[in-house]
Amino acid sequence: MPSLVHSSASACLATADWTSFVERHVQRDGRIVDFDTPQQHSTSEGQSYGLFLALVHNDRATFARILQWTDANLAAGRLGERLPAWRWGRKPDGSWGVLDDNAASDSDLWIAYALLEAGRLWGETSYQALGRSVLSTAAREEVVLLPGLGGMLLPWPRAIAGGPLWRLNPSYLPLQLLRRFQHEDAQGPWREIADNTVRMLGAVAPHGFAPDWCAWAEKERAFTADPEKGTVGSYDAIRVYLWAGMLHAQDPARAPLLKSLHGPRTVLEQRRPLPEYVDTATGAARGTAPVGFAGALLPYLKAQGLQHPLAAQIALIRDRAPSPAQPALAPLPYYERMLLLFGQAWLDGRYAFGKGGQLLPNWRLLCPAAQLA
Repeated sequence: MPSLVHSSASACLATADWTSFVERHVQRDGRIVDFDTPQQHSTSEGQSYGLFLALVHNDRATFARILQWTDANLAAGRLGERLPAWRWGRKPDGSWGVLDDNAASDSDLWIAYALLEAGRLWGETSYQALGRSVLSTAAREEVVLLPGLGGMLLPWPRAIAGGPLWRLNPSYLPLQLLRRFQHEDAQGPWREIADNTVRMLGAVAPHGFAPDWCAWAEKERAFTADPEKGTVGSYDAIRVYLWAGMLHAQDPARAPLLKSLHGPRTVLEQRRPLPEYVDTATGAARGTAPVGFAGALLPYLKAQGLQHPLAAQIALIRDRAPSPAQPALAPLPYYERMLLLFGQAWLDGRYAFGKGGQLLPNWRLLCPAAQLA
């Protein structure tokens, strides 16, 4: 069993309970449902995160169910040679099926990563082989050489993308996954994409906040505002801080990334509430962030040794999230629960990422029941 690079004895929050997430959101057939959408939809994102978290919690049965549903319903039974559709749910005529058959590249990377690591940790060669196939298909269909920049992952297949403004999503590029892919596919584009990701975040966060979307301008040979979403940073961008905070301490990109992404740190050190939306070009903020954002920031704050802001975010989570002590609170939405699961399980010491991006789970770690109240 690999050892973790850190541990935390004080967290063990109830909202990090994988079992309760599975009971609410994972159907018997392996479909992960977002109940707060009119279509009761499922996404390739949700399925990919579910695979990863099932591996983190050594839940082989749930992993297999999620994978089977994803393959059958999002990839027409041909996962590996066909990237999964990103959205499935209730159609206008009342039937159920794919609502948008375009792929989402972040989900494809997480699926490939979960399969590769499940194969390695569980000794399942079929998972490893499928993971390599998904990764190869993603590289072929979702990576492009941008003029003046080089290799970059597009948010969706390049067949539907185009210049001269190439739209990009910073939250789709967790460096720990790219590091793992460098090892798996040394001749692939992953090292260059990782370097360009660090360059991108240094360019698009002048006030320390990552935007949800940005773009690469061919003519100017520079990163610029997204032509559709502008410079807002919110529900997508919150994951950028999550991924950066969970990078291994010896990853050469961690220090420059955390330096570029100083916005949330500055706000919380000043004891101001984290905003829900930020104009990343001006720093102007509005709204108050939901509790899921607090979960996403736990690794980010821990990585920088910010004990007081970290304690304040944990207190926010305890006050809002349903627990045995507060069972009457309404369930949190799917996306907030996912952010909390990622951030809290890492803080609780259930998993970490190695320097080469490999998953380091701690399957023997259990939170004392008394700490869940």
